[in-house]
Amino acid sequence: MERPPLAWRSTTVVVACLVAVLLLLGDRYGYHRDELYFRVLSEYPAWGYVDQPPLTPLIARMSIALFGDTLFALKIFPAVAAALLVVLATLITRELGGGRVAQAVAALGVATGAYTLVAGHTMLTLSFDLPFWAAAGLFAIKALRREEPRWWVAFGVVAGLATYNKLLIAMLALGLAAGLLLAGPRRVLASPWLWAGAAIALVLAAPNLIYQATHDWPQLKMAAALSEGEGDEQRLMFVPMQFGLFGPVVAVIGGFGWWRLWKDRRVRAVAVAFPAAAVLTVLSGGRFDYTAGLVLLLFTAGCVSVEAAGAGRVRLAVASLVVNGLVCAVIALPLLPADRLAATPIPDIDEVVRESVGWPQFAAAVRGILDTLPPEERARAIVLTGSYGEQGALAQAGIPRVYSGQNQLHLYGPPPETGTVAVAVNIGRRGMYRQYTTCEQRAVVDNRVGVENELQGMPVFLCRGLKGSWRAAWPLYQHYS
Repeated sequence: MERPPLAWRSTTVVVACLVAVLLLLGDRYGYHRDELYFRVLSEYPAWGYVDQPPLTPLIARMSIALFGDTLFALKIFPAVAAALLVVLATLITRELGGGRVAQAVAALGVATGAYTLVAGHTMLTLSFDLPFWAAAGLFAIKALRREEPRWWVAFGVVAGLATYNKLLIAMLALGLAAGLLLAGPRRVLASPWLWAGAAIALVLAAPNLIYQATHDWPQLKMAAALSEGEGDEQRLMFVPMQFGLFGPVVAVIGGFGWWRLWKDRRVRAVAVAFPAAAVLTVLSGGRFDYTAGLVLLLFTAGCVSVEAAGAGRVRLAVASLVVNGLVCAVIALPLLPADRLAATPIPDIDEVVRESVGWPQFAAAVRGILDTLPPEERARAIVLTGSYGEQGALAQAGIPRVYSGQNQLHLYGPPPETGTVAVAVNIGRRGMYRQYTTCEQRAVVDNRVGVENELQGMPVFLCRGLKGSWRAAWPLYQHYS
């Protein structure tokens, strides 16, 4: 099948501008809690962790080794991943028959979408998951639209490698399988190339599956805990947030893309994959962003429809995407000074912004209490935290003997039995008095910019009088969230 020329000039311009903006603004606020967590996990390289596969912590380790232990270093690979995502979106648009105009519109829309900007300026598992989904989608479309089944092997390779970042790539595979079964072409299911790709994916994913099986399936427990705690909220947010993932204009164009895919019998399975994945997400109580990769595929198809509609529709789409991108940039990027955030709705909308301020003040409050202790107490004092962000912030600040029972960090305990004195934050009264006789509040965290997040107003306690063995009590502090 003859494909349109590649719009490499417009794509290059968009990618260059995107990377420049992401790197210039990336470290304007501070570490996000996940970045602090990955920094801790990077010191413990492993085949897997109880809440995620090994890739993102490994990339954090590479960033620190190559560029130094700084916040800016953690921003480089996410920016590169965002650039790759834009390139892949352009290639998908071309594969669907889009010419240079459609490809340029796709590059603009993806580069300025809220999710791209969030994932591109913060190291999250999402940062690398989106390019995996886009690459897998590209190869699936090649296999279906060109009727060249050998591309299923490439799909299998990408899907297998994606499991080292997140296991959610299975959602795409299940969605496509449902699409082939329900909408065809069903003959694809008999292709040895498709089953070869599936076998390759399983072989590549095997270390992740072995880790899960030999560690009592911790990610299933993690998913169950998240569904129990947040499932109802995620279900309520699912439909409106499909319009917020990349912005409402991208979602509307994606709606036209869905219809275009549905009309093409060769790729109708891709159209069915989105509602199939959506139903699975809602039923399982999963996060609303699990469908982000499929929303991107629908948008690229919609860009082909925009181009086909004529110059007037193209101009309208570009103008709308510019406005969409500006709104997304204000919400997703650290454009405003941190001390003005509290006067805006941005912290309520964007969790990444909200949880990227206050960590130095939090660490200073804990250090201030430790510094008041007599030398003999300070030498054996420990710090107990309720979340991985808090432990990560204290580790980044150089505070020793910090412990948390959340997720993977529980495995790095228990605290030493010499920890008869503890600074305790965010573990609740039961957590404090389970092990200590007395606990008194010594400080309150103030992020100094008035942003209402998990740190703001958090009391910090000093506990004394260890009651019993930490080794015996530590299992009670484990929690998944």
